[in-house]
Amino acid sequence: MAGYESAEPEVAGVRVPDTRLAAEATELVRETVPELIYHHSRRVYYFGALRGRRLGLSHDPELLYLGAMFHDLGLGEEHRDSGRRFEVDSADEARRFLAARAVPEDSIRRVWTAIALHTTPGIPEFMEPEVALVTAGVEYDVLGLGFDSLDEAERTAVVARHPRPDFKRRILAAFTEGTAPKPETTFGNVKADVLAHFLPGFTPGDFVTTVQGSAWPE
Repeated sequence: MAGYESAEPEVAGVRVPDTRLAAEATELVRETVPELIYHHSRRVYYFGALRGRRLGLSHDPELLYLGAMFHDLGLGEEHRDSGRRFEVDSADEARRFLAARAVPEDSIRRVWTAIALHTTPGIPEFMEPEVALVTAGVEYDVLGLGFDSLDEAERTAVVARHPRPDFKRRILAAFTEGTAPKPETTFGNVKADVLAHFLPGFTPGDFVTTVQGSAWPE
């Protein structure tokens, strides 16, 4: 998909891929999600790429960018009655976008997996670099994991390009709004913690209680 001329500047030594596919993804996401999610998704790409550089992980920048840009689309209002985890809704949006543009299936699979697993710690880091680095970018921007692994100048450059005013409060509110209509989908994943803090009356599912209360007699 090379050959598309992008006006994207270099940020902390990282560029958004100069491809039509990346440009179309940027346009779609910017028109679809709130500013909060747009800037967060872009930071995930930059931080993921920078973490990849530090870790020596060779990756496809275009696939990393696509995973980063689509990873939170499932939080949108149109997905709140899907009955599925928002990560799966996000991944399926990316699959539809890429399949419509005849992207090879292996590339689609990598992007889908990167998105679907981005809130499942302990697994992505052992998978393909694009999968590992979407999660690394999310964990850096949301949780501050490995915060000192990047230079202050790198962080400053990324945040100057994509600001994060009142980000902690606002992103937790977005997670709550995106998952509260389908709280059952948070069983066994980190978004149950979000609802436990911010959704009145929510009781997280409990694995032990579920096992003990199953239909099996013993």
